[in-house]
Amino acid sequence: MASFTMTPAFGSSFQRASTRDSEKCSHALRRGRGIRAMRIEKPLEELYNVRVERKVSKERLEELGVSRWSVWKTGKCRLPWDWQVDQLVYVEEGEVRVVPEGSQHYMQFLAGDLVRYPKWFEADLYFNGPYQERYSFRAYGDD
Repeated sequence: MASFTMTPAFGSSFQRASTRDSEKCSHALRRGRGIRAMRIEKPLEELYNVRVERKVSKERLEELGVSRWSVWKTGKCRLPWDWQVDQLVYVEEGEVRVVPEGSQHYMQFLAGDLVRYPKWFEADLYFNGPYQERYSFRAYGDD
């Protein structure tokens, strides 16, 4: 009986490339240039589905009827908040730092920003001084 053995046609070239790559890798590790894992993070606004328009034009404000919205004011404080419905907010004065529940990072919104908070969003709001906003509750599909 005859025996039959198969070897890959490119076996030796794969081995050489593999050896070359491992040499490069070990050389890089010895020189302190180790392989680093990249962590790509989305902006918090995207992650939590909070939409923001910065420095909104007067035309856009008129289009939305912001002058007819309710006004809310506060001073320096921390306020835990959860949104039962979508809410559109125009920041007229001051700034707010929004820390989503379970996060150590914050979103910052300043006077002139138009922010849409989604339904069921929960966060702590930090106000460092006088703050005033106009707000409107939105029904599903309103834009």
